[in-house]
This record gives sequence, structure tokens and C-alpha cells, in this order.
Amino acid sequence: MKPNSPTYRLLAGLLVTLLAVGVYSGYSILQLRSLRLLQTGTIDRNRIDSLLLLRIQNGLNSLALTMRDMLDTEAADSQRYPLTAWQPQLRRIQTDLADALTREEEVAGAERDPEQRRYLADSFRQFRESLDRVFVLAAGHGEAEARVQIRNSLQARQAALSADVSRLLVANNASEQAAALRTQELYEGVERNVYIFLAAMLVVVVLTGLYLVQYIRRLFGQLASLSDQRRELARQMITSQESTFRSISRELHDEFGQILTAIGAILQRAGRRATRDNISPTDDLLEVREIVQSTLEKVRSLSQALHPSVLDEAGLERALAVYFSGFEQRTGVRIAYEKTGREHEIDKEASVQLYRVVQEALNNVVRHSGSSSAAVRLQFGESGVVVEIEDEGTGYPGKATHGLGLVSMRERMDLVNGNIEFLRGKKGGALVRATAPHGHPEAHAE
Repeated sequence: MKPNSPTYRLLAGLLVTLLAVGVYSGYSILQLRSLRLLQTGTIDRNRIDSLLLLRIQNGLNSLALTMRDMLDTEAADSQRYPLTAWQPQLRRIQTDLADALTREEEVAGAERDPEQRRYLADSFRQFRESLDRVFVLAAGHGEAEARVQIRNSLQARQAALSADVSRLLVANNASEQAAALRTQELYEGVERNVYIFLAAMLVVVVLTGLYLVQYIRRLFGQLASLSDQRRELARQMITSQESTFRSISRELHDEFGQILTAIGAILQRAGRRATRDNISPTDDLLEVREIVQSTLEKVRSLSQALHPSVLDEAGLERALAVYFSGFEQRTGVRIAYEKTGREHEIDKEASVQLYRVVQEALNNVVRHSGSSSAAVRLQFGESGVVVEIEDEGTGYPGKATHGLGLVSMRERMDLVNGNIEFLRGKKGGALVRATAPHGHPEAHAE
């Protein structure tokens, strides 16, 4: 994965998005859990507690009505029921009140002040004890005094209990209203967070889309430029190939044709002289040998230009040394050759491409740099082979780094998964640094 690849930025954006989703989801879950606890812990509890308080309130009202009937003064003494006759009805009301009070205390739990719970329980207990004393007094033929106790004590206690229960109902109503407001706030908060989250996700999607569109447009622009360069390279290479074939054809036609014609003429002349003068054609044969030797050298030179056989037989280092010797003789440019490191076995394809890069770089020295010397450094390292070609000329003027020769060198190094750099040398000239890995390119491509 290349450093300038958008994958890192996209992964970072995805990570931020997932983090935002996680934070939002966690916060929303906490809000929903608070809402659920509020509903189950406050609203439902208050509703049940209010129902139990209403039950207690009804029981207290029943007590009040019963005590009013017990103290009815409009009925004649002969029509009045004895107070003990009301005892079963009051016992039933008391039992129901005690059950309702027990359940209400369980529901209220820690939400109610302990002192308030104790006061309510003590008040009911005192009321029950006072009612028991009234019935004991009534059973002992003290109904008049028992009625006075009901009027002065029990009714007052019942009113106090009823007032306490009413206050608790009011408190529950206030708590329910507060819980309803809190519930509404939570719902509004969740709704607001949903809108914010959707807006944030929309912004992230838009920004990611714009970034991808921009990157894809830039990538297509680079591909179009590369396609144009490849097309131009193919055209130039075909033209160069045809020019090379034309030159080879001319050399074969002009040089070798003339040479073979001369050899034929010399042999015919030698044959006629030998027949006429009866002499040995030694001088003519020597001349033929010289012509043949010259022809052989031209053939070898042409073969070397097309493909150096020494590269396959002796390796890159020996092939370069042979090439430098002939290059100096042809061009007059001095080559300072330096080799470092222990020589490793290099893939044949990599050797050919490095050899061609050196050829192209030195040809550029002759054609463009104006330098009378060049340095070639061959370095064998653990991970690959590095070849540097440096001159003392004009460097890379203008857009020279996009020329056909340099594009060709890039293509050659790409074929072997290598790398090439076009730099400025220490003395201002051009520096070409080509690096090729050891072994087969397929292994490195993986």
C-alpha cells in the first residue's frame, strides 16, 4: 500500500465514523435506559403508590362514615345500635387499611423519608389501639364515655391520617408531573441527537464522496497522462525500431555487399592471374583475409549493438567493461568505472534492462550533456543491484526528465520491479540511479 494512497485516509475516516457511531449509540442507550428506569422506577411506582393511597383514603373515609353513624344523635336511644355492634365492620375496614398500608410502604420504599413512613405507621397503630380501647370501654357498659372518646380522639386521628394521605397523593402527583417533564426532555434529547447524528453522517458522506470524486478525477488525469506517454513511447519505439532495421539493412547492403563483391572480384582476378601466369595468388589471398577480418569485426560490432552476447556468457559486470572500452573509442568520452560489493547472481532480464539503462544514459551524455567524462558505479548490495551514471554536464534543462529516453528507462526498470531516479549530481550534472532486485522479478512482484 503506497503512502500517498487514499486507503489510509478512508480507513481513518471509517474509524472516526465508527467511533462517532459507537459514542452516539452508547449515549443513546444510556438515555433510553434512564428513560426506562424513570418510567419503571418513578412513574409506575407513583401510579401504584397513588392507587394504594386512594385505597387507604377510601378506607379512612369509610371509617369516618362509620364513626359518624356510631355517633348519630338524631336516633332515639332505643333505636341506637350498641357500639360493639359496629366492631366487625370496623375490623374489616382496619384489616383492609393495614393490608393497603403494608403494600404502600413496600412500593414507596426508599423514595419516601423514613421519618414520614414511621409517622404514618405510628399514626395508624395509635388509631387502632384507640379504637380497641373504645370497644373495651363500650363492652364494660361505658358507651357514653366511649362515644366521647370517638368524638374527641378517633375522629381527630382519622382526620389527621386523611390529611397525611392527601399530602402524599399531592406529592405523588407532583413527582409524576416532574417525571413526565423529564421524560419529555429525554425524548426531545434523543430526537435532537438523532438529527445531529444524521446531519453529521450526511456531512461525512458528502466529504468522503467529494474526496473520492477528486481523487478519482486526479487518478484518471494521471492515467490519461500516462496513457499519452505510453502511446508516444510506443510510437517512438516503433520509429526507432524501424530506423534501426533500416540502418542494419543499409549496413548489410552497402558494407557487406561491397565487401563480398570485392572478395569475389579479387578471387576472380587471382584465378585469372594464376591460370595465365602460372603463379601462386598469395598476395590476393592475404588481401581477402584482411577484408574478411574487417568484415568479421563489423559483424561483431553490429551484433554487439543489437544484443551483447557477453552479457549472457559473462554477466553484467564483464559486459559493461567491454561496452565501456568500445564506447570510449567511438565517442571520446572517458568512463570512470567503479564496482563495489560482492557480486551476486542477477536475473538475466534485470541484467539486460540495467545494461540498456547504462547505454541510454551514456548516449544522453554524448547527445545532451556536453560532458567529456562520465562516472559509472556498480554496487552489489544485499537487497539488489544499484547502477549510477553521473556526468559533469548541464543536468536536466527544462522538461528533459520527461523525454523519450528517460521514459524508456523508467519502463525498463518497471519491467523488473525496479526503481529509477533522475537526480542532480554533486557537480551539477545529471545523475541516474537505477535499482533492480536480486532474483526473478515474479518473486518480488508477489
